Amino acid sequence: MSDIINCDACPVLCRIREGRGGACDRYANVGGELVRVDPLIVLQRTMEADGDAVPFLEREWDAQAAEDGRQFVTGIGAATTYPDYKPAPFIVASTHEGVDMVTVVTEGIFSYCGVKVKVDTDRFLGPEGAVVRRDGEAVGHVTTGEYGSQMLSLGGVHHLTGGSKAEGRQTCRTLLELSNRQAVELVIDGGARVLVQAGRPPVVNDVPEDRMRVGCGSATIGIFAKQWAGLVDEVVVVDDHITGVLTEHKAGRYLGLPESGVVLRGRRSTPGRYFQVADPGTGWGGTDITEPLSIIERFDARYARPGLRLLMVSTTGEHSGYYLLDDALIPVPAPMPDAVAATVERIRENCEPALCTVLFIAGAGGSLRAGVTENPVLLTQSVKKGLTHVTCGGAPTYVWPGGGITFMVDVTLLPKNAFGSVPTPALVAPVEFTMRLDDYVAMGGHAGNVVRAGQLELLDRRKVLAWPSGNPWPMASHHYAWGGRPG
Repeated sequence: MSDIINCDACPVLCRIREGRGGACDRYANVGGELVRVDPLIVLQRTMEADGDAVPFLEREWDAQAAEDGRQFVTGIGAATTYPDYKPAPFIVASTHEGVDMVTVVTEGIFSYCGVKVKVDTDRFLGPEGAVVRRDGEAVGHVTTGEYGSQMLSLGGVHHLTGGSKAEGRQTCRTLLELSNRQAVELVIDGGARVLVQAGRPPVVNDVPEDRMRVGCGSATIGIFAKQWAGLVDEVVVVDDHITGVLTEHKAGRYLGLPESGVVLRGRRSTPGRYFQVADPGTGWGGTDITEPLSIIERFDARYARPGLRLLMVSTTGEHSGYYLLDDALIPVPAPMPDAVAATVERIRENCEPALCTVLFIAGAGGSLRAGVTENPVLLTQSVKKGLTHVTCGGAPTYVWPGGGITFMVDVTLLPKNAFGSVPTPALVAPVEFTMRLDDYVAMGGHAGNVVRAGQLELLDRRKVLAWPSGNPWPMASHHYAWGGRPG
């Protein structure tokens, strides 16, 4: 008899010799049997009323917890449905508060997937639409700049399968490492080099980011105007998007502050709000300037006077300068009074820590849904009606409106290394669908493959971890299902 078996867990169809693993390192030939080599992750709630537990603390098997709905079988290590017509690897029934529930558990193979990365920084990362590269290969692009953050869209089917092999492999590697909370260095065409890692501060051109902005220049004026009144005669908050001028701003007018006569470069939008005072960059307020006085064209002698006190500050308080006007109405650097320095520190105090956020996004296609039911559209309809709850490794997801089941998940809410890959290239992600057992039967689910949770005790590769206390319990979201059905 041949010692080679064919693995059908993904389209690669590896031929694996006994004692060896496949190309994905997820399956192996053990004694002539194809086995999933990683443990199946089961998450268990504690008995405490609030459910708090040390996240991912390994526990002993508790058969009673499995039967009474305090354990949740995740898709991590579950195996896949490929070649798709097969029922999901685990269709697990348990009882939650007297109601029979079922969780359909699988690992999805996703070519249609990517990550959305939110980088908290005021520094210029690159023009909108610019290509994002990893080791020279295109893996995504820059999208919109949001309030104190820059968004990157990485991956997607076109990068995974629509380019060269090198592009596909590099894209898959990037998505896998980011989803598993590893650090990845990216280079943006026409922009910066940035190190991103979920839950960690970004590093832009080797400079670690410390904090987000407190607001745009205009918002900063509005927040701190009253604290500046009486301490200084003018404040200019430098910002790449909206630079604020205190005495022109409505906040300054409400406080009765007299005009200072400062004339800024750039385009005046509304009183005290200026656009395009400088080009984007990694300097003051996300601009390219290192000398803040360069954005001041002059002081109008009709309003300005010698000795006028001027504070220039960035939206994070990282940069600041204090000046006095001389007899020629030229700002001259001067020691910053302690009371003024305290307002700059107050800006810094109000800036939240800068982090990178990584959201994995994927579409649960018809093939994956076939592992749940023979009529996949009924699963989609059940999700849209709120009868079926979608989780990823036990973590809550956001399911996009519209057609299909397109979901996003914060990768920091999953156990570490919850994602895998196959060399097609594609990512492998855990997916769970939880619903009432009668709803599952009604949608034409694979009722003959349902097993009680307690039977998992026979599975020697399971690993029981503590439920992360910050995540909502998937079955609890169905309280409404027996108290009142959605219309």
